[in-house]
Amino acid sequence: MTEQIDAREHFHGSDLEKIEKCFGIPKEKITGFGANVNPLGLSPLMREGLLQHIDAVTSYPDPAYTQLRGHIAAYTGCRAEQILVGNGCTELISLFVQIRQPKKALIVSPTYSEYEREIRLHGGEVVYYALREADDFQLNVDDFTRTLSGGYDLCVICNPNNPTSTATEPEDMRRILSSCSELGIFVMIDETYAEFAPEEGGVSCVGLLDEFHNFAILRGVSKFFAAPGLRLGYSMTGDLALLKKIQEDKNPWTLNSLAEVAGSYMFRDTAYIEQTRNLISSERERIYRELLGWKHVKVYRPHANFILVRILREGVTSYDVFLHAIRRGLMLRDCSSFPGLEDGSFFRFCFMMPEKNTELLACLHEILED
Repeated sequence: MTEQIDAREHFHGSDLEKIEKCFGIPKEKITGFGANVNPLGLSPLMREGLLQHIDAVTSYPDPAYTQLRGHIAAYTGCRAEQILVGNGCTELISLFVQIRQPKKALIVSPTYSEYEREIRLHGGEVVYYALREADDFQLNVDDFTRTLSGGYDLCVICNPNNPTSTATEPEDMRRILSSCSELGIFVMIDETYAEFAPEEGGVSCVGLLDEFHNFAILRGVSKFFAAPGLRLGYSMTGDLALLKKIQEDKNPWTLNSLAEVAGSYMFRDTAYIEQTRNLISSERERIYRELLGWKHVKVYRPHANFILVRILREGVTSYDVFLHAIRRGLMLRDCSSFPGLEDGSFFRFCFMMPEKNTELLACLHEILED
């Protein structure tokens, strides 16, 4: 086994080839607890639909993606005319930043780095609003709304947030959107993980689309539908003029025919959707409850399909935990690369199948509790 790497190097959930090279572990034998992807794999209905419609690659997709947007609308509860589809959530982030051209953006952190990258690429200044560990990384809405008067024209919120797995409820988001509307601030809400959230405490802002026109919701199928290779993303907004402007300026057909077909099936696979939610809900509660009983860690109530853990055991770092787990073929995420979590005491892992989750917990117990 080769481990001659810089201890400051960080591995992301998609770095399996890099892990294979560094540690000598075949990527097929690595369980990706760092990728945050649905452990059930592909939607069976989508798999069957793709096999039956492979000839779709011989034709251009509908440039308006009318049928696909109709399926997304039925799935999310919004209207088809409020939907924009694109080549993954990454393209949509880029499109909104290109059109809005923000001069000064406020990003709730720690969070996904792509927001900052796109804003800076287009000449914008980025300011981070740091979630506080003292608040269990829960957004303090009163304090946050007071911060909005700093001359911002864009605000970015990941909800539920990655990597903290904390979430802001729609009523609190309504207050934020109202304040931003008064100040002329457009809000991008990344709901990549909203579909994993407990239904009884749903966090999605889809119900606010007709009330506020100063925000857009971004989603993709990489995590919930376990299909990162499709590069299918979609956005929802009540600002129809903004959508029209993006449609006029964006490249046509950035979503290919197979992704269009796949989307038409996956959003209708109700059995798969329910099975996913039941599995994640059950494992999320089981793992959270178990970790609450450990002496040398602190956990924060998760709302997504992953959990953030703070190490309280002296002399053990997040990189130590990463190494301990990867030697067993279990890959979790050392969170030291996230702004605000650089002290080496935080790691994150997603919920896989129950037996694998139990295996990881036993592995973590060895280094953190035994």
